[in-house]
Amino acid sequence: MDNPAQAAAIRHASSTDDDAPRVEIGGAFQPPKWAEYHAKMASEFPSPFRGTSDPLARQIEKFVGKLDQLRPEKGGPAYLGENAALTYTYPEVKNVRIGQKMGDLDAVLDDVVGLFEGMANWGNPLTMCNVIPQSNTAALIASMLSQVFSANILEGEYAQNVHKAELETAGMIGNLFGWDPVKTGAIYTWGGGGCWTYGLKYGITRSMPHSRTAGVRTDAKVICSQQAHFVQLNASDWLGLGTDNIVHVRTDVATNQMDTAHLEEILKDFTARKIPVATIVCTMGTTDASAIDPIREVRELMDRYPNPEGYGKAVLYADAVVGWSWVYFATYDFAKNPLGFSDRILPVLKRNGEQLKEIMYADAVGIDFHKVGWAPYVSSCFLYKDAEEFESLHRWGGDAYLQVRTPYNPMYYTLEVSRTASGSLAGWATLKYFGMEGMQSILGGILETKYYLADLVNTQSDMVCVNSDDTGLITLFRAYPEDIDAKAQFHRELTQESSRTDLIKHNALTRAIGDQLYAWYREGKQIDGKYTPYMSFSTGFRKAEYNREGADPEAVIYALKAFPMNVFVTPEIMQWAIHCVRAARDAVLAA
Repeated sequence: MDNPAQAAAIRHASSTDDDAPRVEIGGAFQPPKWAEYHAKMASEFPSPFRGTSDPLARQIEKFVGKLDQLRPEKGGPAYLGENAALTYTYPEVKNVRIGQKMGDLDAVLDDVVGLFEGMANWGNPLTMCNVIPQSNTAALIASMLSQVFSANILEGEYAQNVHKAELETAGMIGNLFGWDPVKTGAIYTWGGGGCWTYGLKYGITRSMPHSRTAGVRTDAKVICSQQAHFVQLNASDWLGLGTDNIVHVRTDVATNQMDTAHLEEILKDFTARKIPVATIVCTMGTTDASAIDPIREVRELMDRYPNPEGYGKAVLYADAVVGWSWVYFATYDFAKNPLGFSDRILPVLKRNGEQLKEIMYADAVGIDFHKVGWAPYVSSCFLYKDAEEFESLHRWGGDAYLQVRTPYNPMYYTLEVSRTASGSLAGWATLKYFGMEGMQSILGGILETKYYLADLVNTQSDMVCVNSDDTGLITLFRAYPEDIDAKAQFHRELTQESSRTDLIKHNALTRAIGDQLYAWYREGKQIDGKYTPYMSFSTGFRKAEYNREGADPEAVIYALKAFPMNVFVTPEIMQWAIHCVRAARDAVLAA
């Protein structure tokens, strides 16, 4: 280097030794200020070499320990820290500037820990608000490890063997679905919405290959049920198909399943008018209603009514982000029942396994490990049955600055370019750690608790379980004033239009109870010395039977929601939840 002072400054800045000698050039050398910062930062970055003390390992141990201190003692509230109040106001919180001086690492990380004050504690047995589980240890650590060396799974050179996680996920889940594992492909993406988007894009590209260059110039349709996730709007909008091209199939008012007779009417009409279909989406498990569409029948109808000449085949996408793991019971020996599930849930497990076994008929499937897979956010995986077709349909050419070094380079056909390995490692670690019996045991164990609650609700004269026919992990129920026969009243509200006014009134009561419970959870309220649960509610998981077409937005069923997603929930917690619901109802009615 031509400049000795600059060389000395760099050597000094790169040293983590406080006693590093300084070079004299025309007198005592004083390194520039940037070098002082550089040296400090070098001492706090992860060390590139093995040593006796790694700053990253020290800090992780220290601050995970501090985060753990936010957990309550046993019997504590369902949130982390001392209280659940927000510590910012919006939008004023954005009125902030970057500091002029370099910050202190410990102080910054203390601030990070502080952000978790009031955060929901997903492992607390009082937490049962939604399909958000506590993450399993294998997935948590795998996800964290992915960040240490920043594996970028866009292509092989920057991922090397880390790519095995995505590839082996394809094989393991492909086998589970009954597909050829070697022909199965997988892309870990940004969430269930990403899976939906990939499924729709697959359909657009396969049915209209010219759309990749000319754009979407045909009003091809995406068909899904009335229960399909709202991300249908996002995907249709962002992909340029337009939300007007979403076509909804009626669902059965009792099961929330897609009505295949109505689907056939739609497909017959499109065939007659030569209108192409890009993607048909079967919902294989919904958040509230646990609806599972009859995907085999849908496949048969698609084969019977193909797209008109000049268009490719439509894609059958299974949105199984919630219900995917029931497929673990497709091969369970229910006669021998090796895991010893109760007679109460055996038929439910069998039904779920049989329904999800039909997922083999899909062209592509979306799954969320961060839902019913007990892994951290975000670990969503888009699976496709024919990797050669999907990848060739979406392939672009090479890039000057990226070289093919390995046989697997998804950068050529994925929507994302940079992709973290955190999701793939979390999902893969979960598959390997749980195995078949581990996943079956967690699912079955939580289902045992769910049905304990459902049965308990139905013993209460002032409450009624409103999703008794659903076979998912959620219990939906309504609480009425104590002088009302809940089951008889709900039946009238569900089936008789003359009871519409009562339905709306008791929907309002249900919402008020849910809001009261949420307020108590945030306040850290105790009843008889015990904290209240963190629950939620649904504002219309199904329609009244006289509102089949959904023309009346108020003739829908509100319900309180208990979604016990962690292994620490017990029957005693379910009993306590019922007690607190009744207390919240009484408080609302007394207000």
